[in-house]
Amino acid sequence: MLIPSIDLMGGRIVQLEQGEALRLAFDDFDYWIERFAKYPLVQLIDLDAAKRVGDNRVLIEQIARRLPVQVGGGIRTVEQARSLLDAGARRVIFGSVLFREDGIDIGFAAEVSAALGLEAFVAGIDTKAGRIAVRGWRHQVDVTPVQALAALEPFCGAFLYTHVDTEGTLRGFPLETARDLRTRTARRLIVAGGIREQAEVDALHALGIDAVVGMAVYSGLLAT
Repeated sequence: MLIPSIDLMGGRIVQLEQGEALRLAFDDFDYWIERFAKYPLVQLIDLDAAKRVGDNRVLIEQIARRLPVQVGGGIRTVEQARSLLDAGARRVIFGSVLFREDGIDIGFAAEVSAALGLEAFVAGIDTKAGRIAVRGWRHQVDVTPVQALAALEPFCGAFLYTHVDTEGTLRGFPLETARDLRTRTARRLIVAGGIREQAEVDALHALGIDAVVGMAVYSGLLAT
């Protein structure tokens, strides 16, 4: 399944390359909301909150009322997650907060799972050069994605794996990585990072993996 992505920064829809360089920006929210209305799920990410430089909460609430979304970016507490679910989000993505300098915060993952239930909890596994990337992908912890999948599987209903090395580059998602990840978990698996064409989406679907697509949609390479 293709999951369109709406990334928010400074009150605009944006597309960044590897989380840093701004490549595209849009202000016409109604146009994109109407384009994405046919999809069963849309990903909505607050990049400002992820980078800890503000937030786009008002926009998130407005979009969540109009589209079926899973929301991520800077979510650090159960209370924040509950508030987003109350605002209309279907699921929430916890990322950086699941990891500490010395590893994975299993206790917090268990707390989120107990409070929200498995289906509302998506664990974000953002990976850069083979290690988990946190805090807007500007820092890393000495945890591999395989270790994260194994440790967090009992607590979440889905994993979102972002391949930061190819994110926003349109270089394609590494299918061998996708195949390996699929063997590591029985949970719903969603991947993102460099997907550029429908053939990739189809190949991932054949593996039982959903594909988040941003740059290819906004640049017109992949029709929606």
